[in-house]
Amino acid sequence: MSDYLDLLPEVRDAVRTGRPVVALESTIISHGMPYPQNVETAREVEAIIRDAGAVPATIAIVSGRIKVGLSEELLTVIGSEPGVVKVSVREIPVVVAKKLHGATTVSATMFIARLAGIRIFVTGGIGGVHRNFAQNFDISADLTELGRTEVAVVCAGAKAILDLGLTLEYLETLGVPVLGYGTDYFPAFYTRSSGFRVQHRVDTPEEVADIMRAQWSMGLGGGLVVANPIPSQYELGGEEVEATIRVALAEAEEKGITGRDVTPFLLARLHELSGGESLRANIELVKNNARLGAQIARAYWTEAPYRA
Repeated sequence: MSDYLDLLPEVRDAVRTGRPVVALESTIISHGMPYPQNVETAREVEAIIRDAGAVPATIAIVSGRIKVGLSEELLTVIGSEPGVVKVSVREIPVVVAKKLHGATTVSATMFIARLAGIRIFVTGGIGGVHRNFAQNFDISADLTELGRTEVAVVCAGAKAILDLGLTLEYLETLGVPVLGYGTDYFPAFYTRSSGFRVQHRVDTPEEVADIMRAQWSMGLGGGLVVANPIPSQYELGGEEVEATIRVALAEAEEKGITGRDVTPFLLARLHELSGGESLRANIELVKNNARLGAQIARAYWTEAPYRA
């Protein structure tokens, strides 16, 4: 992998010495928020992780090189340059071979994080089973990767634009533990509860770390979802969010927007239709997840036998 993979020195040294590292995706920078707010948020999230005692590793592809950890300059490149490719796992070899810029989704970030020896990954919300699944058969590659890649993903549940019930059912089929952090209910991204219960509740980073060790030391493989609700002071009203989503979905259908273009379109329209409230909530939930991810990373890496 040295032919393709570059670790920022800070990240490389932390992985080698067994210090806690937290992976971060880059699609949220390039496709999830407008510039310059996206780059400012990325820097703030990295600072939160450092302040909590872990090393941040934002993952992206720059001119065909897979970067694990981005400099200030490269963060700006990914956040501001046009034409940055949205990279799922299947796009990695294409973007690398063509020497393009790419922003990694949840699935691609998980895959690359595991290659680099990183076990904890923080994001906003995972992808899942899309609404109207029977018509479009649209399931995010995030779920497939969770079923096979040994990384714990800290998120505010799945994106509210999805069918959350079917997403949970599919995660169960894949054998992926879904842990509600301080909650008995699966979060719905902008809101603290989707109404769907989780099978397992955890209340401390140490509990999460113990489950990670148990799963992987027994050879079960696959990832875990740590569903961390948005802080209550930033939560949006569930009925209001749902009504806005329905409007945005109808607009997407009218415009013929399908496949991988649906999510960025819907998130952009939610931002516009909510008067910016959805973007503010998105930023705060990512920061909240970063704090928890760093705490879990510290708890996990205290046990030397489970390194790597």
